[in-house]
Amino acid sequence: MKTIDELLAEGVAGKRVFVRADLNVPLDGTTITDDGRIRAVRPTVAQLAAAGARVVVASHLGRPKGAPDPAFSLAPAAARLGELLGAEVAFATDTVGESARATVDALADGQVAVIENLRFNVGETSKDDAERGAFADQLAQLADVYVGDGFGAVHRKHASVFDLPARLPHAAGGLIATEVGVLKKLTEDVARPYAVVLGGAKVSDKLGVIDHLLEKADRILIGGGMAYTFLKAKGLEVGTSLLQEDQVPAVRGYLKRAEELGVEFVLPVDVLVAGEFPDLKTKAPANPTTVAADAIPADQEGLDIGPETRKLYAAKLADAATVFWNGPMGVFEHPDYAEGTKAVAQALVDSPAFSVVGGGDSAAAVRILGFDENAFGHISTGGGASLEYLEGKTLPGLAALED
Repeated sequence: MKTIDELLAEGVAGKRVFVRADLNVPLDGTTITDDGRIRAVRPTVAQLAAAGARVVVASHLGRPKGAPDPAFSLAPAAARLGELLGAEVAFATDTVGESARATVDALADGQVAVIENLRFNVGETSKDDAERGAFADQLAQLADVYVGDGFGAVHRKHASVFDLPARLPHAAGGLIATEVGVLKKLTEDVARPYAVVLGGAKVSDKLGVIDHLLEKADRILIGGGMAYTFLKAKGLEVGTSLLQEDQVPAVRGYLKRAEELGVEFVLPVDVLVAGEFPDLKTKAPANPTTVAADAIPADQEGLDIGPETRKLYAAKLADAATVFWNGPMGVFEHPDYAEGTKAVAQALVDSPAFSVVGGGDSAAAVRILGFDENAFGHISTGGGASLEYLEGKTLPGLAALED
């Protein structure tokens, strides 16, 4: 695929360059609570603007239902991008309508605009090829060149990700090039021992990557809500903890296969439990109890890994040469249940391993818990995209950038 360096060498001055970014940042009202994805695409936008391009940045945010919804406006993201660039960023209040056309037409060389949330148009996410293609045709009228740099969306067959590159000369942005290069280090000629840490709520979200990584990893550590389905598969009581009962047979199969392959599966030996889920708004003290993983009371819910598990996981990561981590160990948004996630992050900071934090909640946790991002090998901007890449799937947004 063509790189942005090759594109810049050809010259972009005076050209309208459509940058498909991932500005899907978490918001508290109109306040951005984690601007990591905006900071990640800033270098590509800045390079293009410095080269004299008229840069049109587009993205989705959240899951609006194909119609404008003020709660999902990209206006806060556009303002933050302007702050990071140190330059005014124009904002169009629609995607392909009068405002978008006028805003793009008004750009001078080196200026930047952001158009409104792509998912305000039903064509962006449509499963109908013709409907999706019609929206891509409208987007193509806003640009002369396409740059794909929204890694967090490349696993989606959406109009701006998959269909639009076919309609314009295209190249991969710097962020996508970096992300793909990092993921190749996790799949090709991996430095060993190779440890994988998986957490988060649902085991069903991770089965594909577990299946694929059983052939590659030396050890797999499990935490978060998904751990309780693994504990259940081992025949243990999990109380009122998050449980996907229908996935227990599949998990038993993976545990058996791991044993046959010599892959070490590491599960919690103790957990923090409480009778109710914590209040994440007030963050009132939750007063959890620590119990052994085989002694969870029937009326209690597991909400984080316990202190002995934290020590165990740190020891299992200490000698690793490569680590991939996706998913928090507990309800890290509440201080009483953040220690497990913090312990894994600290173990990666302390380890000499090449460590990759696989996007989503893990990346947010690293920043929220106060860790220096530079202490990790790489923090991905795309959790779902990273997982699907590691599953060996073809990602539509990457395939569309191939010549």
